[in-house]
Amino acid sequence: MRHPHPARVASMVPLVAALSAPLPLAADWPSFRGPFARGVRDGEGLPVEWDVRTGRNVRFKTPIPGLGHSSPIVWGDRVFLTSAAGGADRSLKLGDTGGIAPADDPAALAWKLLCVSARDGRILWERDAFTGPPRTRRHAKGSQANATPATDGTTVVAIFGSGGIAAYYLDGRLKWKTDLGALNPGLFGDSSSEWGHASSPVIDGDRVFVQVDRHADSFLAAFDLASGRRLWTVERDERPVWSTPTVHESGGRRELIVVGGYHVRGYDLRDGRELWRFRDEAEVKTPTPFAAGELLVFSGGYRGRPIFALKPGATGDVTVPESATSGPFLAWRTEPGGPYTTTPLAYDGVLYAVRDEGILIAHDLATGRRLYEARTSTTHSASPVASDGRIYLAAEGGEVLVLKAGRTFEVLARNDMGEPCMATPAVGAGTLFVRTTGHLYAVERREH
Repeated sequence: MRHPHPARVASMVPLVAALSAPLPLAADWPSFRGPFARGVRDGEGLPVEWDVRTGRNVRFKTPIPGLGHSSPIVWGDRVFLTSAAGGADRSLKLGDTGGIAPADDPAALAWKLLCVSARDGRILWERDAFTGPPRTRRHAKGSQANATPATDGTTVVAIFGSGGIAAYYLDGRLKWKTDLGALNPGLFGDSSSEWGHASSPVIDGDRVFVQVDRHADSFLAAFDLASGRRLWTVERDERPVWSTPTVHESGGRRELIVVGGYHVRGYDLRDGRELWRFRDEAEVKTPTPFAAGELLVFSGGYRGRPIFALKPGATGDVTVPESATSGPFLAWRTEPGGPYTTTPLAYDGVLYAVRDEGILIAHDLATGRRLYEARTSTTHSASPVASDGRIYLAAEGGEVLVLKAGRTFEVLARNDMGEPCMATPAVGAGTLFVRTTGHLYAVERREH
């Protein structure tokens, strides 16, 4: 069976920099795939081409210690990312070469949260949230720091597979820590299989939400952002998944959209009460749900499960037969062949979904109708993002493809980063932040 490599990238040492104009102090990209996990930010003027060897259109290149597949996040003039350091093997099993066996890690690791200047790449502070031996193993293609941190501009929250959850002030002072137990999702039905946790925290108002779907004792929980006190917990009878929840508001109702191995569900943010459910049984779900227009988009699962879109406002069990392509709350469902690891992207009426093995399929967002299918000539773990009529798609082999957004496939550029790219890029302040296995790059248009 293929492996899940739920997450996104990082790795090793000091720093290099070059200056640019001051960046605006504004919330840019505060969580995985930006606000509400949509992966879209227009008006940034990002370049189509850059060269990391010559430095063309590259503002800085900063080495990052350790190994991690988490994505960078951006708030104002700061970038935050996580890593696990301590001699971990930084070689990666790309594609399907690593099988599904867990990887070996050193006897002790330090799980780090790093704050990097978005202006010049200096590491402003680095904190060891947890140190010690790993409590669980990781997938040969994964890392011990898969989950992307989240911030509200006052607090930065990060989940570490062996250490639990930790919250810091933006200046690096510890705010609180909480143990979440052994985060050991793996192959369904095999409790000895451990592939590493990847579900990222979600901040909404004065709360942070955490999804832990593992071999046993799975739960969804809300914590007080100020103190770390657990406000509510909902037990979940679900298969292990690696998906991140999403906050959604429609018709005056705010809810937490959560993917599970048996059902996708909506929960009340205030008390965790289940509002609705829709059955979608599959193994190894990783993509994050998100809202696009008036639809909620879901995907993921072993062997290329269908993508489907639900209408908001459901109550109770709104399941329809698996063969159905529409229903009272099912807007549409595609044929099998959706992405296994990456989260799709909705942009200007088109839904882009890239499979791990390098097949990009575009659908009409309103109907689910397939528009085209094309090969990217590489493999993917990172999810696509969009800005100003272009799609930016990082590849495991080290390229960042730039595609023209639209209903036909057109590659504008292939930019070689020189190292594998497992993390989804972040966008903000006229900059594309790309994390490779060894560095954080800031890519901006510097040509005049």
